[in-house]
Amino acid sequence: MRIVGGAWAGRDLTSPGGRVRPTAEPVREACMRLVEDLLPGARVLDLYAGTGALGLEAMSRGAKRVDFVEGNPEALHSLKANIAALRVRNRTRIFKRPALEFLEGIETPYEVAFADPPYQSKQGARVVERWLASPFSRVLLVEHSSAIELPRGGRSHRVGETTLTMFGDRSD
Repeated sequence: MRIVGGAWAGRDLTSPGGRVRPTAEPVREACMRLVEDLLPGARVLDLYAGTGALGLEAMSRGAKRVDFVEGNPEALHSLKANIAALRVRNRTRIFKRPALEFLEGIETPYEVAFADPPYQSKQGARVVERWLASPFSRVLLVEHSSAIELPRGGRSHRVGETTLTMFGDRSD
């Protein structure tokens, strides 16, 4: 697994394997295309961060800061290794807790939030419901199985068997 574009294009990322499902490169590329105009100087939230591939890809393309939320110990090890390898500890924070629990106390607004919950779970719908009730970012981009339905109001883009659904207003 590697960074697809931006300043770190081609840099390898550590992945723990097992139950962690890193976002595939074509899906990450599609994610970045959807939010590319918001990334320069942005504060980004990476929920269900796993290896940190989405947040680090955003940093490679100009995001200023990324907060990563991950509760899986194996994924946390890879996430920390990837942050260290790219030397961006001073521009990142890691929250070691379940994403839905993190959202209960969220106060910081972000420009972009990525959510990549367990693929066949309904946790993505719960993240969207929380965002619709009280938006914690200008844009929320959820990666999910095409078989999973999310609440209405988003714009969906298919990439193979994966759907990216974006909520929020990209214009001022």
